[in-house]
Amino acid sequence: MSKPSAAKRPPFDPGDPLGIDDLLGPEDLAVRDTVRAWSADRILPEIADWYERGELPGVRELARELGGLGALGMHLQGYGCAGASAVQYGLACLEFEAADSGIRSLVSVQGSLAMYAIHRFGSEEHKQRWLPSMAAGETIGCFGLTEPDHGSDPSGMRTRARRDGGDWVLDGRKMWITNGSVAGVAVVWAGTEEGVRGFVVPTDTPGFSAPEIKHKWSLRASVTSELVLDGVRLPADAVLPEARGLGGPLSCLNQARYGIVWGAMGAARACFESALGYSREREQFGRPIGGFQLTQAKLADMALELHKGILLAHHLGRRMDAGTLRPEQVSFGKLNNVREAIEICRTARTVLGANGISLEYPVMRHATNLESVLTYEGTVEMHQLVLGKALTGLDAFR
Repeated sequence: MSKPSAAKRPPFDPGDPLGIDDLLGPEDLAVRDTVRAWSADRILPEIADWYERGELPGVRELARELGGLGALGMHLQGYGCAGASAVQYGLACLEFEAADSGIRSLVSVQGSLAMYAIHRFGSEEHKQRWLPSMAAGETIGCFGLTEPDHGSDPSGMRTRARRDGGDWVLDGRKMWITNGSVAGVAVVWAGTEEGVRGFVVPTDTPGFSAPEIKHKWSLRASVTSELVLDGVRLPADAVLPEARGLGGPLSCLNQARYGIVWGAMGAARACFESALGYSREREQFGRPIGGFQLTQAKLADMALELHKGILLAHHLGRRMDAGTLRPEQVSFGKLNNVREAIEICRTARTVLGANGISLEYPVMRHATNLESVLTYEGTVEMHQLVLGKALTGLDAFR
């Protein structure tokens, strides 16, 4: 068998050094390029200012634009959803987070948490009422699981739902809820006499409020709220009929974690590209700093971890599309990719020197955002324990 000649090999591409694009089909590339172009036009010119001001102005308009792109609940089937593949959804998450983690969080919470919960566990009436308007971005959703005193251990939640005649009455508080104060519907998890149940809560229901959380130094261009449920009365059919126990909310979190596996690599790519471009232009000692061995070592290590992470995300996406992806494998991706993305951001900051802390560059913004991404949808320690249990067969959670 003859070997291909070196003349037929494509040139080395610093933006795709492993040729990962060769694994993508035309539809995959079209999704990626569409989201990248929208982010470049709509988000990147404004994001530094939004971040500095600590707000995400026009979030409802942004949601409608995202709905127009088909990005909301894009991996779900029917009810106005795009029915995209898991890999295509992942590519979109990567491009959104390359702009800012807050934008990817908006998309993830809408599609992988609120919409997924209704799509997977809701009644047909729930799906018909909420999913089309959520897919279009006309209704924003949020997902209430984390509480002020219970994050990694949701089994200890204090929010309660009790029956009162034919109704349910909810009391409690949820914390660190993305989209909370702009949501039209909340999926809220509460303890009941029959275990943990999920409820579809229109946010105009009396007793429901969502004060916005201020004074954040991470995810500043994102709406984060507390949910307060003070005697929120719901009809009997507000409960998600197919979800009983913690398996329901945890399966939703697994969907969101999958998006993070891709998204974190978007933040890392933005920082790497910033460092690479800077190293070619910034001169010290009479030449560009990219020509010094120590800088090249940093760039090589960043590129190595970045593209290993993208390959891992791609592999998990193919497994999800095939129906063979396990929760433990998502923990591999979330643990590795967020941890490595933070290290890439920190290394990029050293290449940029003092300029690395300026909002004129994206590096410090991504680094601080990733500190939140590292924590939500499972801390480092929780994913280590998930993998530890899978590897040893021994449960170290308690």
